[in-house]
Amino acid sequence: MKVAVFGNIYRSVLQSHIELLFDYFNDKDVTLLLDNELYEFVREHSNCNMESTEIIQNDDFQADLALSIGGDGTFLNTAARIGRKGIPVLGINTGRLGFLADVANDEILPALNAIMASRFIIEERSLLFVEASDGTDFQYPFALNEVSILKQDSSSMMSITASVNGQMVHTYQADGLILSTPTGSTAYSMSVGGPIVIPQTQNFILTPIASHSLNVRPLIIPDSWTIELEVHSRSSCYLLAVDGRSKVLDNNVKLRIVKADYTIKTIKQLNHTFFDTLKNKLMWGVDKRN
Repeated sequence: MKVAVFGNIYRSVLQSHIELLFDYFNDKDVTLLLDNELYEFVREHSNCNMESTEIIQNDDFQADLALSIGGDGTFLNTAARIGRKGIPVLGINTGRLGFLADVANDEILPALNAIMASRFIIEERSLLFVEASDGTDFQYPFALNEVSILKQDSSSMMSITASVNGQMVHTYQADGLILSTPTGSTAYSMSVGGPIVIPQTQNFILTPIASHSLNVRPLIIPDSWTIELEVHSRSSCYLLAVDGRSKVLDNNVKLRIVKADYTIKTIKQLNHTFFDTLKNKLMWGVDKRN
């Protein structure tokens, strides 16, 4: 069995988590795969036995599962490294909120035991695919959470004309626009007033950022539709962020966004539900009245 491990080396608790993993898999027929940066971190900061460890070179690897140790940002980076390989990912949380990386410290060993006993479920999460009219290379043009169109300057708002399936929907006068997957509905989109959407639903969410009109609300559309965007700003350019990976584009560059042709497989514990996560992370629906 091969297990790929990705981690945020800037988290102080990473060392203890890595040592726990190495100790857990030490007497099992498991090979751990680490990228160069994490491999050097482990070699320098721990006394782990690295005989059954391989280094990931240029993302050319295969594994039975992947472990992401960090916050949701680390999970997004792990998803990008895995791409369309179809490797299921378990997120171990060392961050703050943790919707994607939802395994807490006291749940790590039970989660690993469940995986070794094949007692878990796999959820498939859809992604967005973005392409630019001028052929700009985004390196990894897929987003598990969201694609965001943001202004470059700090004062004037933008005009973003959105069309779906060739029909114009609206010209947003706002600081930006977020196109979110259901997975990303609890991320940036939610922070600017977007709805919470169950991850298994087949939808996209269009959420304006600081809209100039109070009656322009977030919009949910089927994920089988094609979204096209035209952007105009006084600075003659705008910022495109694909799961936080940003690029500056000229106003004349149009965007086309569709559902990706593959999914990211996430490992979920049998006793965890999305509603439990909402209640634990956001206090959703919790009645605090005495």
